[in-house]
Amino acid sequence: MFKEKRIYLDYASTTPIDKRVLELMHSYERDLYTNPTSIHTSGVKVRSIIEDSRKKIAKEINAHSDEIIFTGSSTESNALAILGVIKNYELRTKDEKCRVSMDTTRHDSAKSKIPHIITSKIEHPAVLENCRMLEERGEATVTYVGVDKNGILNLEEFKNALNDDTVLVSIMYANNEIGTIQPIQEIAKIIRHYKKGKLASQGLASGSLEARPFPVNFPIFHTDATQAMNYLDTSNVEKLGVDMLSFNGSKIYGPKGIGVLYKKRSVQISPIYKGGEQEFGLRSGTENVASIGGIALSLEIANKMKKKESERLASLRDDTISKILNIKVSPYKIVLNGSKEMRLPNNINISITGISSELLVIELDANGIEVSAKSACKSDDDTGSYVIKAIRKICKKNNEEEGSLRITLGRQTKKSEIYILIKVLTNILEKYSKFAKYEN
Repeated sequence: MFKEKRIYLDYASTTPIDKRVLELMHSYERDLYTNPTSIHTSGVKVRSIIEDSRKKIAKEINAHSDEIIFTGSSTESNALAILGVIKNYELRTKDEKCRVSMDTTRHDSAKSKIPHIITSKIEHPAVLENCRMLEERGEATVTYVGVDKNGILNLEEFKNALNDDTVLVSIMYANNEIGTIQPIQEIAKIIRHYKKGKLASQGLASGSLEARPFPVNFPIFHTDATQAMNYLDTSNVEKLGVDMLSFNGSKIYGPKGIGVLYKKRSVQISPIYKGGEQEFGLRSGTENVASIGGIALSLEIANKMKKKESERLASLRDDTISKILNIKVSPYKIVLNGSKEMRLPNNINISITGISSELLVIELDANGIEVSAKSACKSDDDTGSYVIKAIRKICKKNNEEEGSLRITLGRQTKKSEIYILIKVLTNILEKYSKFAKYEN
């Protein structure tokens, strides 16, 4: 018997739309239906909404308005960043080879090179799968840098992975599954030092790296900030040190089906498909005006609430973690996945040895509590969490099962709901303890 009253604890999967955002979107859908490419009065008015929204988002992250590209999702933003950089590199390399072939005094620069990408083992599939696709096509080589037991990038391994062919680095700001926060600014610093070393090795004078000729300005640094936008500092992309940044509306109490790619002016990428040449020729297709206005407003609201809400959720998170880890039902053992300190304020990810994550989700759902196992975007994959596997060795002897449960809090989460969660989870473990085969 499934309960009608629900407790939603799956905010990392998606957030409900803020009522203020929904009202704005309804007014746009109702009154501003004109194609923004039209040059008549209504079309110009709709175009102005898109450009005003672009300016608002740019202001929120301290960027220029022409550095904001609207897409259909974070997945598309990530794909445009990764595939767009590699495609542009290939085109520029081809042009360079043509110029070199016409100059008989230059031969050493004409060698063909396969671009190199560095990413981490715990990236979202939207990053990992595009990197693997490029590998399979022979269009790039990829280094997947490991993380420590807390889910934090191994910086020494990262430093060692950088080489003369490294064109792109893509490291997420915060992990979608275990909530660990990566040292983005430190990564950016390592990349800057590496670029300066390239300048010195090529005998070029110091100065703006972006003003230097191809390929000195590589590698380009991209971060998937989808999970970070609600809680972490994104007020200054220049200070953050990234060249490109991805996020979407559905994680910041905005609409689904809309994403943003921030791309620094100096960074050149190529479109991954052709069409109507919208979004500076990088993302063709008639713009989703209502959602564009919606994501701009949702980001403004999120930034105003960020400090206070993050503090509230961090306190609630720590209390929840403490209560969950204090559940004692033999023979189960509960552990926290990922760093407790370097963690998103709304994320709780636990493993319970001896019981499957799917069973836990189903049982919790039957009791009116909605959580997830692994990442929601990989919910049809039964091979286990590659993120959990990356942070520690999972034992599978004696038919042991291990459930990785993700509990994520949000604006509507109350303390009373956490008490219910703890009670229900305890009851579930007690219910199945008599059937457990695992021995500690």
